[in-house]
Amino acid sequence: MDTPGAVERYFAGWIARDAEAVLASLAEDGTYQDPRTGGPVSGAAFRGYMEGLWAAFPDLGFDVGATHVAGPDLIAAEWVMTGTNTGPMMGLPPSGRAVRLEGADFFRVSGDRIASVHGYFDAGAIPRQLGMDVIVQPSAIGPFRFGVSTMVQTGRTDEPVAFAITSLEAIDQDAVQKVRAGSRDSMIDMLSMPGFIGATTATIGTRMVTISAWDDPEAPRRTMREGRHAEVMRGIPDGSFARHGFTSVWVKERVNPVYVRCEACGKMSRGAAPGATCSCGAPLPEPRPFW
Repeated sequence: MDTPGAVERYFAGWIARDAEAVLASLAEDGTYQDPRTGGPVSGAAFRGYMEGLWAAFPDLGFDVGATHVAGPDLIAAEWVMTGTNTGPMMGLPPSGRAVRLEGADFFRVSGDRIASVHGYFDAGAIPRQLGMDVIVQPSAIGPFRFGVSTMVQTGRTDEPVAFAITSLEAIDQDAVQKVRAGSRDSMIDMLSMPGFIGATTATIGTRMVTISAWDDPEAPRRTMREGRHAEVMRGIPDGSFARHGFTSVWVKERVNPVYVRCEACGKMSRGAAPGATCSCGAPLPEPRPFW
C-alpha cells in the first residue's frame, strides 16, 4: 500500500494547479470535503471547486508541513495555503490582497489511491483577510429566511418617482454567484444612466431581488435594452440559471415627509431642506440619499 505516495501526488497536483493530477490521486469514487464545500464532492464538482480557487488566486500555493501516519489507511497532513486575490471570488471583483490560511487534511487511502480527503480550516479566515464581513446566521427560522444585501448610491437626494423591481429564483448556488456578478456589473452600468438614484439587492438562499430607484418611470427601460442587466435577464426565458423571474416598475403614489435629527438638541425636524435650521437655531445636517 503506497499511502504516503498517494498523498504526495495529491499535493503535487494542487501545487502544480493541475486538477487532473489531483483527481488521478483519488480512487474512482474518491471524495473531498472541507468547510466550504457543503459536504463531499468528487469528479466534475471537485474540479470546479479547484478551478474556482485558482481563478480567484492564480498564484495559489501550498507549503506542506508535518505529515503523520495515524493508522494503516489514515494520514494527517498540515499545510499553509498562500495566494493573491487577482481574480473574481464569490461574485466580487478582485481585491488584490494577499491571503494566508493554515489547515490540515485527513486522508483515507485505499490501495495506492485516496478514498477520501477531509480538510479542516477556519472558513472565515480568507474572507476576513479580503476585507469581507463574516456574518454567522441561520439560513431559516420558521417562516423567516436570511441572506445578504448590497446597496449602491449615486449620492442624489432626490425623492424617487418610480422603483424598478427584479426578482428571480436561481437554479442553484453556482447560478446565484453568476447572477450576483451580473447584478454588480449592471449596477455599475446604472450609475451612468440618466434618472438612476440608487439600488439595493438581496440574496436569500436562491431567491434574488433588486430594487432600484429612479426619477422617471421610463428611465429603467434602458436596463432592459442595454448593458449587463439586459444580458442577465436573457437567462430567464432560456432557463440557463433561473427557475422563474420577473421585472416590474412601480410608480409612487405617496411618500411621507423625511425627518432629520438635529445633532445639537436631538429633535427630529420634518421635511428639512438643504441649509435648514432646527427650532433650536442649530443648522440641520444635509439631507441624505433617499434610497
